[in-house]
Amino acid sequence: MPGSFKKIGKVLFSKVFTNIFAPALDIVPQLPKLEARGNRPLQMTFEDQLRVLVYFHLQEHKSGRHLLQELEENDFARAVIAPEAGIKKSSFSEVINTRGLEQLIVLFEKLQLKAAKRIPQKDKHLGDLVAIDGSVIEAVPSMHWADYSQTQKKAKVHLGFDLNRGIPRKIILTDCKVDERPFVSQLLEKGQTGVTDRNYQKYSKFDTWQAEGKHFACRIRADAIKTVLKDNEIKPDSPVFYDAIVLLGIPKVNQTKEKVRVVAYRVKNIDYWVATDRFDLSAEDVANIYKLRWDIETFFAWWKRHLKVYPIIARSKYGLMVQLLAGLITYLLLAIYCHEEYKERVSIKRVRELRIKILNETRTIQEKVAKKAKDKYLNPGFPNEQLFFQLYAKT
Repeated sequence: MPGSFKKIGKVLFSKVFTNIFAPALDIVPQLPKLEARGNRPLQMTFEDQLRVLVYFHLQEHKSGRHLLQELEENDFARAVIAPEAGIKKSSFSEVINTRGLEQLIVLFEKLQLKAAKRIPQKDKHLGDLVAIDGSVIEAVPSMHWADYSQTQKKAKVHLGFDLNRGIPRKIILTDCKVDERPFVSQLLEKGQTGVTDRNYQKYSKFDTWQAEGKHFACRIRADAIKTVLKDNEIKPDSPVFYDAIVLLGIPKVNQTKEKVRVVAYRVKNIDYWVATDRFDLSAEDVANIYKLRWDIETFFAWWKRHLKVYPIIARSKYGLMVQLLAGLITYLLLAIYCHEEYKERVSIKRVRELRIKILNETRTIQEKVAKKAKDKYLNPGFPNEQLFFQLYAKT
């Protein structure tokens, strides 16, 4: 009886969820219109789809079926999150796997720009820093596009992560076998510094990135062949023990055409060798840039654990990208909200607090509605408050 919940939707309300969702809702009118296919009307508008997906990533659902059950049986989710007519499993699967991706891509781009303007930039003297890395997503057997081996299916996310603000910037989804290095040019913009681990070491790419006006700080192997052009002075008592301008690689084989700076530093008896074209910084600043790269590893672990990379609710590449983008959009919404409300970055402690607040706000309203229904009908003999709540909704 979906119609009986129309009035509940008018009275059930969560200030917290509304404020979290608001920056995305403001952008929705600017997005390409979601069109129905053929003569069949849309089962969900894009706003419906977005609201459901953000709710899925924000809450602790164990599966797509768990989400659909909550949309049907939870008063708040049914009245405020779900489409007015409800949503069937088959319709939900069709929507996730075939619709909304174009809109989500544009929304993510616009929301990321909005977040970048609202969240202050840390380590500004180091420049615009973007960590770039790939992360494996364990797929399921029916995801044939994600072939990895005869027995395993895996996909890979390639992510550009804003280290100055602690937010995702760009995402690319591929199967797991592809080389990560070609995606740097797509994930990095002119003037930015890409911070990468040793998987991205390739001397021809160092030349390419410099030609594109894109900076880099890439960890390299300690035994990389170096033709030293100039040794830089090392400060006493510094963790840096090597700083030189070099050409990397074997001459006439794979040597860089453009000069590169190599900085090496030691932390807890581990040596880190970093190649960069940031000649404007001190060696200690170059070391600090690479130390910040760990933030993207922390983000990947947090995202997978707390924002529903798993369970996978879509099987197609299209649908998985919808799910991933929705998760990143949810993270951006949380980043904006946590900064504006608490002047801090996103943490699981704060997310849990927000989940509890949404639940408590809903319960408080339900109690008030039940009391109003009780007062209206003046009949203390009704068996429970939920019946009063439903009765009031039908009036």
